[in-house]
Amino acid sequence: MVKLERGFYLQDTISAAQAVLGKVLAHSTEDGVLMGRIVETEAYLSDDPACHASRGRTRRCETMFGEPGRAYVYFTYGAHYCLNLVTQPVGVPEAVLVRALVPLKGIDSMKRRRGVEREIDLCSGPGKLTQALGIDAALNGEDLTGNRLYVVDDGAPPGEVVVRPRIGIREAADRPWRFYLKQWADWVSRR
Repeated sequence: MVKLERGFYLQDTISAAQAVLGKVLAHSTEDGVLMGRIVETEAYLSDDPACHASRGRTRRCETMFGEPGRAYVYFTYGAHYCLNLVTQPVGVPEAVLVRALVPLKGIDSMKRRRGVEREIDLCSGPGKLTQALGIDAALNGEDLTGNRLYVVDDGAPPGEVVVRPRIGIREAADRPWRFYLKQWADWVSRR
């Protein structure tokens, strides 16, 4: 497995959202390393009205303006956290939302954290996957090239990418910036 380097996160955000599909998200926890294959993402660009940073810097979205290859983790709907991978050079606030994973390692721990038994239900949505992997606000700004929260390429071919409009947002929802792997369509988030 090869950890993604910072340069990976400097490609344009829409390309990064597709390129990270099939890669493996890993979080080193007290339960060991938890891993899942990234099978669904969404792109958020700086001029996009659905992007948190489109109206300027705030405490909430400050991480998006920083170094590429950082985790932007935020709390939403008063219920769950979402994980984004910051892309673009410093000062250009763009990111890729990780929407769904297929669990690979630490599945018993994920089941305990989520309180569900079926593997297909563990990470089929952005809030589910952060709960399953123990990702919260403490990881906001985490360096994705480090050893705590990171993305690796295990060499598995991703397969066919499906392009769809984004979901779970009101503004600019019709933009075709949601991507998922066709072979894992049953594992992605639902409207």
